[in-house]
Amino acid sequence: MEYVKLGTTGLDVSRLCLGCMTYGDPQRGRHEWTLDEASSRPLLRQAVEAGINFFDTANVYSDGSSEEIVGRALKEFTRRDEVVIATKVHGRMRPGPNGAGLSRKAIMQEIDASLTRLGTDYVDLYQIHRFDYDTPIEETLEALHDVVKAGKARYIGASSMYAWQFATMLHIADANGWTRFATMQNYLNLLYREEEREMLPLCEAEGIGVIPWSPLARGRLTRDWDEATERSRTDVFGKTLYQQTAEADRKVVEAVATVAAQRGVPRAQIALAWVLSKDVVSAPIVGASKPGHIEDAVSALAIALSDAEIDQLEAAYVPHAVVGFS
Repeated sequence: MEYVKLGTTGLDVSRLCLGCMTYGDPQRGRHEWTLDEASSRPLLRQAVEAGINFFDTANVYSDGSSEEIVGRALKEFTRRDEVVIATKVHGRMRPGPNGAGLSRKAIMQEIDASLTRLGTDYVDLYQIHRFDYDTPIEETLEALHDVVKAGKARYIGASSMYAWQFATMLHIADANGWTRFATMQNYLNLLYREEEREMLPLCEAEGIGVIPWSPLARGRLTRDWDEATERSRTDVFGKTLYQQTAEADRKVVEAVATVAAQRGVPRAQIALAWVLSKDVVSAPIVGASKPGHIEDAVSALAIALSDAEIDQLEAAYVPHAVVGFS
């Protein structure tokens, strides 16, 4: 396993982050395709044994059960000071007023609830899951700063939003002497490269660590275009991400297959190697529902794509409408 600094922080993280949305009670929340605890634990153990020390979850994943499963597994399989645990806040956790969002009330409630589910006194990275249009930025940032000062989080991060929104939040934090975002968790893969226009250059200029979600496009880059899985059939949010440019996207998927065949490796390794080739990326967030998924992700670290291969992979891409912010 390779390790890098997370952005310009002093925190060392594995070059791969394990995304833990896959692990949760299928009877809770909106993800009926998730793995229950008994099925999740071997994969979490495999990740630890592979040298992955970075784990990302969220309060809304399977109604909090992802945090519960991850927290129990990591407590058994490793030491707390050897892992970097990240979770997120924003989505609805309860009906009625104040059950979602980034108000001071919501943040203070949800950090304590996440810590309880994870079974830890602190998280290493506490992220806002989306931008909150209904709460003043200053209120959110000061609350996050207070969470850090209380010792409940070591660093803070943000997730998918417009670059101007992120730039504004960075400026307001700096102007008030509040804790600055250390990371951006955004949507980036060969089927969706709109983040290359503004967000990635902004992060590079500001020293922000980039930890992309869905680097394999929810598996679409790893299989034939017309092949479906249980997740692709039932993933409601995923269906909103891939409906615009089907013919061009199909050609991108075919290019991945071609380069993978030329190299004699699985397609997942090529698609992930493309994300890893970007200097601003600290650690892609990879999902794993089978042992081979973790093996492919680790193997991708050894692949250095040539300029010609990158050109081949990128040639068919066309501009996409912005997605993933809701």
